[in-house]
Amino acid sequence: MAGHSQFKNIMHRKGKQDAVRSKLFSKLGREITVAARLGMPDPNLNPRLRAAILAARAENMPKDNIERAIKKASGGDSDNYEEIRYEGYGPAGTAVIVEAMTDNRNRTASDVRSYFTKAGGNLAETGAVSFMFDRMGFIEFAASVGDGDSVLEAAIEAGADDVISNDDTHEIYCEQGSLAAVSKALEATFGEPRASKLVWKAQNDIAVDDEAAEKVMRLIELLEDNDDVQNVYTNAQFSDALLAKLSAD
Repeated sequence: MAGHSQFKNIMHRKGKQDAVRSKLFSKLGREITVAARLGMPDPNLNPRLRAAILAARAENMPKDNIERAIKKASGGDSDNYEEIRYEGYGPAGTAVIVEAMTDNRNRTASDVRSYFTKAGGNLAETGAVSFMFDRMGFIEFAASVGDGDSVLEAAIEAGADDVISNDDTHEIYCEQGSLAAVSKALEATFGEPRASKLVWKAQNDIAVDDEAAEKVMRLIELLEDNDDVQNVYTNAQFSDALLAKLSAD
């Protein structure tokens, strides 16, 4: 998983440089509004809302935008968004999970299907690839909070299952039911995390050559550029040489 995590970090950094901020803030605000509408508007009592706010802060979303998104839910004037999971096969037989939030199921399904087709893959039925992933809690801290050994020790003591450390971040995984407890314990040691949420973690990564990797990257870029798509996960594993090239670009 380490290679894929490194790839996601590289893509994230590039996305922050190139993406239209209004589109990013729109997605973050949508998640905040839906989380607030489905639960309490207090992040201390609503783990999903707290996770959404953490994600917004990590992207430097203004405080006023966050507060407006919460008020939109409590005011009852929020759009009626539906959460949908799409699953499919990308280039070289890689598995892809797409989480979307939409007010038009037909539009989003058509868009997602077209992206898979353009990339040489195909959209499949729900459940077609999710069995190859585990639903897990995910907590992310900046690398500056401590060295890998100290974070690993603290994470294991807090009840985490796995830690992946690199030059940029410490990525911590735990059972989905333990996310709130593990996150709270680690926050007491390292401060507020960059992220604390549920993710799909591949059980086994599939190594792909650089040609196929570029096609997988294109598929992910198309999906993430769609206004309705919130998260994309894949089990594709990229070569160290390609990751080094991406970092240098």
